[in-house]
Amino acid sequence: MKVVPRSLDPQTAVLREYTRLAPEYDTRWSFYVATTVRETLRRLEVRPGDKVLEIGCGTGALLEQIRRGHPEVHLTGVDPCVEMLARARGRLGGSVELTEAWAEWLPFEPGSFDAVVICNVFHYLHQPRTALGQAARVLRRGGRLLITDWCDDYLACKVYDWFLRLFNAAHYKTYGSRACARLLAEADFADVRIDRYKINWLWGLMAASAQKPLGPPTASAEPDFAGRLHALWTPRVVPAAAAS
Repeated sequence: MKVVPRSLDPQTAVLREYTRLAPEYDTRWSFYVATTVRETLRRLEVRPGDKVLEIGCGTGALLEQIRRGHPEVHLTGVDPCVEMLARARGRLGGSVELTEAWAEWLPFEPGSFDAVVICNVFHYLHQPRTALGQAARVLRRGGRLLITDWCDDYLACKVYDWFLRLFNAAHYKTYGSRACARLLAEADFADVRIDRYKINWLWGLMAASAQKPLGPPTASAEPDFAGRLHALWTPRVVPAAAAS
């Protein structure tokens, strides 16, 4: 495994790692991607006409399966890595809106989506409270958030998290179920549910679901990183012509 030097800033580290991985991502991590997509779909609640956003959509594997199982929903994906988005566009064609954007600043109006999904991304978020605030902002009231990620409650994940924190600048933190529930509660989400499970004898994941309350929020998201991104960088929509 090639590690990303700790001297890099987090955003540069993430982009460098996934620019390098993009050509081989789906084949190299095929079991992991297929398993997490399947487990996420089992827990995703959507209805005809819903608008669904995936944050960190990567090569579009989850969006492809949502489209296949729920052709009547409107799908949007964001990812900061244009190379991963190009792979997603090749897979999805023009039926899904794909935009270059970070989780900490989403270029959408408040209340734009009925569901937000974050799959295999949360351990990379160096500003998790800001990202959750952004997810809450773009959700309609009563909309649901679903997170699939590694779970620090399992020993293998705990050890690997420790290793990556030392040697990989792209990685930030793997959360246990209680820590994840606390972050969601601090972001004013309600009806928080955490489901832990193993995908093989070694590796454990969790699915965290929560609802944006029907009433007005009581707290606001952290503005610093999101404001800095907004000032310095404009997200790009990846057109169908970008597919190779």
